[in-house]
Amino acid sequence: MKASHRSKRMQRHHKRFKQGSLSLTSMMDVFTILVFFLLVNQGIEQQLPATDSIKLPQSLSEKLPPDALVVMVSKDDIIVQGRAIMKAGAAEKSEDDLLPALKTELMLQQQNRMVAAGADEKNPALIMGDKEIPYRLLKKIMYTLADAQYTDISLAVLKKD
Repeated sequence: MKASHRSKRMQRHHKRFKQGSLSLTSMMDVFTILVFFLLVNQGIEQQLPATDSIKLPQSLSEKLPPDALVVMVSKDDIIVQGRAIMKAGAAEKSEDDLLPALKTELMLQQQNRMVAAGADEKNPALIMGDKEIPYRLLKKIMYTLADAQYTDISLAVLKKD
């Protein structure tokens, strides 16, 4: 049977304005990337550096530690972001509450954080101190952090079972 002029015109029109079909390969690629992205980002939590030289006190605290500058204080050393700054004994014997070597490193770390993350009003710091360190040493470290404009100071503890 011969097609009418109208049916031919309609066929041409439908060919020209045909709705696009979905490419399943491209959609599968997008979903695969999305799944991997969600899996990787779901497990990101602040992990404190593990060290055998520091025995943290235990607490019933449920909060996770903030993403902050980590100051580790062992019986021997004061370590900022994995870098030994000064001996704990020398810091404890210091007459002044302000520890100049620690403050210099804190200011350097603060400048690096500001460049990396932009200007931020809060400067959080996390002190991982051995449970046997004297309070006067902890007080000097906290005073130096406050003097270096670290306004949000936290102490790391182990969760009591």
